[in-house]
Amino acid sequence: MTQDLGKDRQLSHLNAQGEAQMVDVSDKQSTKREAVAAGQVRMSEDTLAAIEAGNTSKGDVLGTAKLAGIMAAKQTANLIPLCHPLPLHKIEVKIVADRELPGYQIQASVTTKAETGVEMEALTAVSVAALTLYDMAKALEKSMQIESIRLLSKKGGKSGNDE
Repeated sequence: MTQDLGKDRQLSHLNAQGEAQMVDVSDKQSTKREAVAAGQVRMSEDTLAAIEAGNTSKGDVLGTAKLAGIMAAKQTANLIPLCHPLPLHKIEVKIVADRELPGYQIQASVTTKAETGVEMEALTAVSVAALTLYDMAKALEKSMQIESIRLLSKKGGKSGNDE
């Protein structure tokens, strides 16, 4: 039995018997959809300075993390069991130094024209970019923290802010 979340809200990935299912989106209209997600990696001021100066043993930390985020968005359906494979039309990953944190703010924006949204792709891009940044700089500091990965916005579809 599906879990009741209140008036007209149910977990769409569960069937009437409570078993996991991939949602059927074949009757939905293909529309432009966009999602933006964000997160951050907190680190010491020394680690931030070393990354900014290019003083790491693994090479281009930020470029590699950005590319990893883009590649991850494209692989979301292979990583998250019930996600639909989607044609992604634009993936943008931004990684910006934040000296007040100290660390980096990461933001990913993903766009498609499809029957379902791209929230998971944007969240996956941010997550993998943060993990890659950590991996590339862990020789400098193992106590870095990946924090606050969240969906900032979505547009298109029934529950998005249609324009």
